[in-house]
Amino acid sequence: MSTPGMNSSDMESPGYWAHLGLSGLPKSVVERLTDFNNPRQEWRRLFSEVMGTFLLLLVAAGSGMMNAAFGDPISRTAAVVAPGLMVMAMILFMGRVSGAHFNPAVSVAFALRGDFPWRRVPGYIIAQFVGAVLAVLLLQAIIGESAANGATYPAQSTTDVAAFLMEVILTFGLVSVILGTASGAQNIGIIGALGVGGYIALAGLWASPLSGASMNPIRSLAPDLVASDFTAYWVYLAGPLLGAAVAVVAAYMLRGRGGGLAGSQAAQGALFTQPQNPDKA
Repeated sequence: MSTPGMNSSDMESPGYWAHLGLSGLPKSVVERLTDFNNPRQEWRRLFSEVMGTFLLLLVAAGSGMMNAAFGDPISRTAAVVAPGLMVMAMILFMGRVSGAHFNPAVSVAFALRGDFPWRRVPGYIIAQFVGAVLAVLLLQAIIGESAANGATYPAQSTTDVAAFLMEVILTFGLVSVILGTASGAQNIGIIGALGVGGYIALAGLWASPLSGASMNPIRSLAPDLVASDFTAYWVYLAGPLLGAAVAVVAAYMLRGRGGGLAGSQAAQGALFTQPQNPDKA
């Protein structure tokens, strides 16, 4: 983490990383850490979160709005599997840029575990919010149906408390998978993509009839905000955040603390813009 007045050349010096206790890092890791801490690259990470969350909401909220407009052409199975496949694709596509969070509960979990700086959390959440709202506004303009059709609500036959507990459990599982397969604060690689995307699809298959299987406060907030209908929104805010916090505790019990050297080394998955072979650039 850079200090006031610290520029990228300062961060390249051995003394900077030594005072963080990371002087033994390989040069390639230091180069990527330097780039990760370079504030000039932050806009790339934020744009990645906007774009990824935008695409996620196109699928997650779009299926319900499509069904309302065209008489249920999309089956429930397809509607819950599609977001998992989209997340899988986005992790493979943008995991090395922003970490592919696309979910405030994930960003908070990484920060709680010590793998992601708290100073970046507000920016990530704002970026996720912007992407999600833009997607829902576009869907409403194109399809001509209320965004409420793409929202998540507890089933009529259940209670808000039951839906809340389901969201806690589902998000606990999701974040546990993420913390177990991600590299520090980065959802990257085929294993991470398959694990996270597969879990989202499976959780949706069996739990969506009860709570909608949101697991993501922004996924639920965006259609609620556009439709001006916040019915039971507390379920989809408190449930995922609590589930994420419990998952961090479970990760500590299973694997010890995050952060430190391991968490810092994970930043090598961040965007790296300098050519590794300048002579061939």
